[in-house]
Amino acid sequence: MKYTTLFISATIALGGAAYAADQDAARLGKDLTPVGAERAGNKDGTIPEWTGGDMKAPAGWKPGTPRPDPYASEKRQFTIDASNVDKYKDKLAPGQLEMVKTIPGYRMDVYTTHRSCGFPESFYERTKKNATAAKLGANGQDLTEALGAAVPFPIPQSGTEVMWNHKLHWKGEGFHITYAGYIPPKGSEGIGEPLSQEEWQTSPMWSPSNKGVADARGIESLYLNVFTGPPSIAGDATLTQYNFEKANDIWLYFASQRRVRRAPTYQYDAPQLNTENLLIVDQYMQFNGPLDRYDWKVTGKKEMYVPYNTYRVNSPANKVEDVVKPKYLSRDLSRYELHRVWVVEAKLKEGMRHTFPKRLFYIDEDTWTILVEDMYDAQGKVWRTTEMGPYMAWEVPACVWAANTSYDHQTQRAVLDRVVAGYKEPDWLATREGRLKEKTFEPDGLRRFTTR
Repeated sequence: MKYTTLFISATIALGGAAYAADQDAARLGKDLTPVGAERAGNKDGTIPEWTGGDMKAPAGWKPGTPRPDPYASEKRQFTIDASNVDKYKDKLAPGQLEMVKTIPGYRMDVYTTHRSCGFPESFYERTKKNATAAKLGANGQDLTEALGAAVPFPIPQSGTEVMWNHKLHWKGEGFHITYAGYIPPKGSEGIGEPLSQEEWQTSPMWSPSNKGVADARGIESLYLNVFTGPPSIAGDATLTQYNFEKANDIWLYFASQRRVRRAPTYQYDAPQLNTENLLIVDQYMQFNGPLDRYDWKVTGKKEMYVPYNTYRVNSPANKVEDVVKPKYLSRDLSRYELHRVWVVEAKLKEGMRHTFPKRLFYIDEDTWTILVEDMYDAQGKVWRTTEMGPYMAWEVPACVWAANTSYDHQTQRAVLDRVVAGYKEPDWLATREGRLKEKTFEPDGLRRFTTR
């Protein structure tokens, strides 16, 4: 009788949980958007209701040509600078506040908020299925069940689930982008030598025909980056296979040595190549790699001024000198808007090691992408702050991103990365239209590929 009672109680509990999940899933597309954001605007009217996103490209625009800014005629509403920043501090990350206060000439121009991001109907349908089907493993960190080309956890119950939403955020089936990174020398008015690069990304999980994690063969995503300049590093390459249930598989190719070698330790807080120790590996894409070194906690949601609809700063038609400044991306080309974000705190687990014992991530509710991150030192001070802002790729359709900033408060130096000024418009349809295939990411062909 004792075991029967326990079984019945467990069954009722599980049934209640399933019912609650079904009830929550029913909210998608109603009071919640199809990806789980609050559909309604805020009480002040400064954040509007989501009405489907700005999904239609401006008349006459064609993929592959410079992307026009659909909001180019708008005037800024106000500016946040050192003279008034304390007035807005409740809507800024601590690192943003510090940047405004300490970097001469730094400002944030705030514009009308547009909830411009949207996705295909098939993405919404698959997301609704994930609301009741996606699961984490017994360790609470590995994703074991979820459909790809969708948000895994549109109604997240933990910080880990929110981070998976970011890790699998969808930018189409795969892309090719050419750009440069800049590391302005300390104490100089110059912007440094461009680190010219080509990058390709794809994933079995980004395919609309994906049947789940098992169908992805354990692969979270695939990444290939090749330096094309300066001459001293031209041809150097990094190939990464991000995995679901184990550490990333990484191969490095150094053109001067003409050899490919496995790099199992090139992850977590290892310094990124050619970044003068100002970036670590898991800062790429704002965060990447295994979740096992931190405890992840949702501390709430907040309204926050974040980079958004960043068409101007991401135009390849720009001149480099108009975009890249010694400590930041051009303030004249940068756009900030008020959006709701999830706040996730990462604290280092006992016995684990990482350069940053604490991190705060500010994650857009409409796209599940990290827009701002603060990284802290052992004394609890903000050490590094990153920002990136999405814009709509109508041809996908999805919100994507390119240019981003990482500012080191201790050294007072910035890394200004993925700047497309002077390059081609990114190819967000590379996989869908057959210009990018999985065999591109085979380590056996890495040397041949980089010297093609």
